[in-house]
Amino acid sequence: MKIGLVFFNAFLLLQSATAQQAALVNVVPNPGFERFGNPPIGWSYKGAYFGQVVKYWFSATTSSPDVYGPGVKVPRDWANKGFGEQKAHSGASMAGLTLYGCTNGKPHCREYIEIQLAEPLVPGQLYLVEFWAAHLQRSTQINNLGVCFTETRIEKKAEEFLKLDAHFSAKDIVEAPDGKWVKVSGTFQADKEYEYLIIGNFSDDAHTLTNAYRDDCFNYAYYYIDDVLVKKIPPILTVPIKPDDLTRQILEPGKPILLKNIYFEFDKDELMPRSYVELNKLLTIMQENPNMVIEIIGHTDDIGDDDYNKYLSRCRAKSVVTFLLESKILPARLRYKGAGEKEPVVPNNTEEGRAKNRRVEFAVVRK
Repeated sequence: MKIGLVFFNAFLLLQSATAQQAALVNVVPNPGFERFGNPPIGWSYKGAYFGQVVKYWFSATTSSPDVYGPGVKVPRDWANKGFGEQKAHSGASMAGLTLYGCTNGKPHCREYIEIQLAEPLVPGQLYLVEFWAAHLQRSTQINNLGVCFTETRIEKKAEEFLKLDAHFSAKDIVEAPDGKWVKVSGTFQADKEYEYLIIGNFSDDAHTLTNAYRDDCFNYAYYYIDDVLVKKIPPILTVPIKPDDLTRQILEPGKPILLKNIYFEFDKDELMPRSYVELNKLLTIMQENPNMVIEIIGHTDDIGDDDYNKYLSRCRAKSVVTFLLESKILPARLRYKGAGEKEPVVPNNTEEGRAKNRRVEFAVVRK
């Protein structure tokens, strides 16, 4: 009886340790803005620049968030105002956002940065949400720095204020004197399978508290952002398996099976972090069926040159194969090809249709 109790207690401890380990995972890719997709050629001048330089991050509008890091040079007129003097909270890089000043005529008075999470949030799960903030020393201090989670990516075509409700924000004015960093932190219980995180000020100027704490303060608020964190807080909820989940598909030779939520960087074959949720399911299938041979098939929409689309789709299929090879799946069990735009599942006459046609499938060659 005592031996059984010991084993039972050990099992509970193992379960607890596993849950704690899962809770330590930050679901924000590139949380410190350290990874660059392209070398910076200067400061930020347009919204698209931020997404082109900082891997996985985007500007949610056409306003221009700033990136700081190795190789970034701030123009002299802005450097004279103190922009770029701040040191990163950790590493060498950080982001910069204008968050207040619309009524004062400040260009880009609201800037937002957005990222796709490495996995969707689990409804009912409690999360810790935090980031570090420091403000430009001559800028106005404000409250309402916060985050909003969304199910789909926000892509506004203008420099505009986002009319979204923050899921968490700083109620008090965020003071960070003398270049010090302040942690903005709170908890959030997910009510949907949110895929994206946006950081910014989601309140208008009239509903934002301000503090012009020195005589030469600018009439706008500018904050640096670094080390963004979203992670689960125990108890860790079990993620329900949906009826159409990949692990529940019938594996019939020759039958194409869609790999859902596979994302690539624009016009590239590099997998985005969110893709690994589905790819790990495919890996599990391969591990549980040690004799199975599969073929990965890449598809594109009909935008662009036919030959290039076939080449790109083949490269993207190869990226999936590379993931499986790196996960110890034998090369003899894997094949791949690019179908390009030749096998659409719906017409390509809408953006929604084109998005469905940009896909990756796999088919069982032999069980």
